[in-house]
Amino acid sequence: MSDIFDVVVIGSGAAGAAAALRAAELGLSVLIVEKAHKFGGTSATSGGVMWIPNHGLDGDRGDSREAALEYLESVIQSPVNVERLRAYVDNAPEMLRFLKKTGVPVMAAAWPDYFPEKPGARSDRSVIAPTFDGRELGDGCYPLMREQYNRFKLFHRYAMDLTETFALMMRSRGWQFTVARMITRYWTDLSTRRASHRDRRFTQGAALMGAVYKQVFARGVELRMETRLEEVNVDKSGTVTGVTVSNHGRRYAINARRGVVLAAGGFEWNQELRDRFYSVPGLSRHSSTPEDANRGEALIAAEKIGASVEHTGQGWWIPTMTLPMPKASNFHEIHQAAFDVGRPYSVCVNRNGVRFVDEATGYDSFGQAMVDDHLKTGANMPCWLIFDAKFRNKFSAGGLMPSVHTPDWRVPGDWWDHYIYRADTIEALAARINLPVEPLTETVRKMNDYARTGVDPEFGRGGNVYDQFFGDPTCTPNPNLGPIDKAPFYAVPINNGDLGTKGGLRCDARARVLDGKGNPIPNLYAAGNCSASPFGDCYPGAGGTIGPAMTFGFVAANDIAERTGNQRGRQHNLLEENA
Repeated sequence: MSDIFDVVVIGSGAAGAAAALRAAELGLSVLIVEKAHKFGGTSATSGGVMWIPNHGLDGDRGDSREAALEYLESVIQSPVNVERLRAYVDNAPEMLRFLKKTGVPVMAAAWPDYFPEKPGARSDRSVIAPTFDGRELGDGCYPLMREQYNRFKLFHRYAMDLTETFALMMRSRGWQFTVARMITRYWTDLSTRRASHRDRRFTQGAALMGAVYKQVFARGVELRMETRLEEVNVDKSGTVTGVTVSNHGRRYAINARRGVVLAAGGFEWNQELRDRFYSVPGLSRHSSTPEDANRGEALIAAEKIGASVEHTGQGWWIPTMTLPMPKASNFHEIHQAAFDVGRPYSVCVNRNGVRFVDEATGYDSFGQAMVDDHLKTGANMPCWLIFDAKFRNKFSAGGLMPSVHTPDWRVPGDWWDHYIYRADTIEALAARINLPVEPLTETVRKMNDYARTGVDPEFGRGGNVYDQFFGDPTCTPNPNLGPIDKAPFYAVPINNGDLGTKGGLRCDARARVLDGKGNPIPNLYAAGNCSASPFGDCYPGAGGTIGPAMTFGFVAANDIAERTGNQRGRQHNLLEENA
């Protein structure tokens, strides 16, 4: 194996894959270094959505650069690098066109921006990849891509795309047929069943990463797994020359002639860094990203050579709950509850028994509200999701499936009064989970009044298109409000989990890592959650992590090729400009 490459990419998620694909397409030799024994990173386990404003798919849909910037400027509350923000808006459509040209299929999804009431908001900026046949990676690579969580599979086995997920989540008309089709499709795929238990249908994040990696491998990019970044190497002038890595205890250097791209994810699994940066640190084990994966090694290594950081005070928050693993109750799984907390027939309260947020808001805003409420009251983190038998019959509560799938008699005995709580009255439920009875009963009484009128005067739950998108259309007059009045009553604790960290290495509009004085560190780039979000503290829409990750990976590769005079790269750019 050669230990000299034009470009060395640290991390195999969306940011690293995009940087590698673009650099290889521009004629550069590329190595991807991945510390895990699976490739694809957190992105492969995600929903696989990219937030791409002004993408132009399916012709002119009315979006524009100006509308996107108007929206972003109206929702971003913290100071950000305006030049970098504009670079994202300008380059994201170019990145998407590049993906399409290389053979990665993409399509727009009807997903409202997370702040639909703000000027410039739209419902078509989220982009997804259709289902991908994992066997197209080759039998050697197909089982090596990081697999989706159980929460994204039916019965912990059958892959679900987003349409199937929402059909089953809402028990839409024909959902039983959807289940039967998924099971039949899996078991009639005899050739794959002989090779692996894994469904050959790569969906959501696996679909995106599978399609991208098919093109990455086709261009000769080398991937080394189980290889951990130890140091970023510099010469006497401070120019990055490569990296030191380790594999099963063996340390060795890899030289990068033209650049190193750090794309190794955030630091959500590093409790020390959480304690250092977060006002309310939370626990690393509540993260919904791959366990112990993103520990901030790239951030730490870059800081050692003078790199600076920004926006490190917040994560990409999402409410989560914890349950024992099936058939292994000593071990736990984290389950996302992003949409469950805003369903009708339920309410979320802090430990004072009081509401603190529009429960149906975007999951990042929900997490920010948990943090803010905890700073004010000290009675959040976790909060409680309270619901009745109607909710229990129809909706999931994190990892607790609806009673049509998991009736109470099928819930393991060691879950009750530890992970899930039940009582015949709200008063008895309050006593069981140690909440003050009078505030909780008053909260439920008010929610029942709101359900009858369809108006939530406290927080406006169900009052915008985003809330309603994930509500229950059969519940009227407000799809997000239903009376909490049918016994038994239930409660599950909700933690402030995350999809990664918003803050990281400070970069400029060309994805170059900056030192403490704001100067680029020569030959060092960063993208994805390893770098600071261009949106600061804001999560503008579905795909607000993967969209910038892939865009700035793309931007980094372009800058490396242009800066080092790569002839093929210049020819490519000219051809694209004239296309």
